[in-house]
Amino acid sequence: MNFFEKSNEIKEYMIDIRRRIHENPELAFDLEDTSKLVKEELDKLGISYTSPIENSVLASLGKGDRTILLRADMDALPIEEENDLDFKSKNQCGHMCGHDFHTAMLLGTAKILKGIEEDLDGVVKLMFQPAEEILKGSEKMIEAGILDNPKVDRAVMVHMDTTRPMGIYIKDGAMATSNNNFRIRVEGKSCHGAMPENGIDAAFVASQIVNGLQEIVSRELSFTKGAVLTTGHIKAGSAPNIIPDKAIIEGTCRTYHEESKKHIQKRIPELSKYIAKAYRADSTFEILSDVPAIINDKDFYKDAIRVLENVKEENKDFNLIDDCEAVTASDDFANVARLVPSLMLMVGCKVENGEVYPLHNGKAIFNEDSIVYGPTTMASLAYDYLKGENK
Repeated sequence: MNFFEKSNEIKEYMIDIRRRIHENPELAFDLEDTSKLVKEELDKLGISYTSPIENSVLASLGKGDRTILLRADMDALPIEEENDLDFKSKNQCGHMCGHDFHTAMLLGTAKILKGIEEDLDGVVKLMFQPAEEILKGSEKMIEAGILDNPKVDRAVMVHMDTTRPMGIYIKDGAMATSNNNFRIRVEGKSCHGAMPENGIDAAFVASQIVNGLQEIVSRELSFTKGAVLTTGHIKAGSAPNIIPDKAIIEGTCRTYHEESKKHIQKRIPELSKYIAKAYRADSTFEILSDVPAIINDKDFYKDAIRVLENVKEENKDFNLIDDCEAVTASDDFANVARLVPSLMLMVGCKVENGEVYPLHNGKAIFNEDSIVYGPTTMASLAYDYLKGENK
């Protein structure tokens, strides 16, 4: 079964869906139009589905003892698109992380697999997920039971990457970092800016905490168990001549190592508390997100390499990159991968001409020719697991 050929046959179908979604980006759980589009396409294909949570879709096809889940996230970013495309976003949000591609590619995969449904000795679940960008969607869908009835045995996701040449990228082990977004609130005492002795400067205390937090990653973690800790949002005060009584620090921590993640989670509130006390202030700590790293399953990886090398042997234009570089971003598919043997693969979609912009940039451009790599990969892995030599 040559899924690369089949994917190229439906390339324009997927590009059309991608562009329709791209023009109307929606955020978080508010995906009424996007989820409606997905349901309409599944209806045309004759594929049954449910909505386990708000504006989500869980479709399935095939029957048998084994079950594989294929996942696409559907939400956009609160970023205004800066490109001049015929199908440019019509609102103030943008699909600058490629989730329009993910959704279109999973629908393309559904179209291919529906055509060979009788050959599938098992079940394929198609997970169309909201709210990945706020790291909430997968957890809610798991709580709604998407991994049960029938129980999911393996799971796959693919993600676009505008900085990598066109192809499919895979590696064993750690593929994406954990994500701990956090918030620290500093409580001081306001006063006149010319009389600082009468107050407790929350802005000053916050600046000391920001500096102090870097000690955790530079002096408390092993070189081989490193992490990145970024404080990207600091807010304090309302006027230049008022000592502020409150400050907010928001940041994120990323690492591939669970022990480092736990250590940082423990140390941030300790360090911020005692730095604040040293300057007569108080602080509180809140975790805003807690997503583990994505660790590609070793056995599934071996099967995937075998399958994708066969695809490459059949199709000389198919670009497979093994042992690729992991990504330092995170994805809440990690909640699935924590429970089920899983794979995350990257689809390189770097444009051949013009300046290259990374994901989450308002000027990011995606090479639409790369869209065939999604269904080629997902359909090949699903078919092999449910019908191939692996059985």
